[in-house]
Amino acid sequence: MDKRNLNENTEIAGRTFHPSDYQKDDSLSSGLATTHEQVSDTYMEGEIGVGTENSNKTQK
Repeated sequence: MDKRNLNENTEIAGRTFHPSDYQKDDSLSSGLATTHEQVSDTYMEGEIGVGTENSNKTQK
């Protein structure tokens, strides 16, 4: 692997999401934007198996 490819790989590996990635056309930006949206949606949805305090109590 030549030095140029090593530098390009290091830049890609250190890249993080930036809001402008939604408007860019390259595959890295598109992938970061998609992943960010999926994580954001999952975070906002919350945990599926969580119930309320009262759901574990038996009703009379």
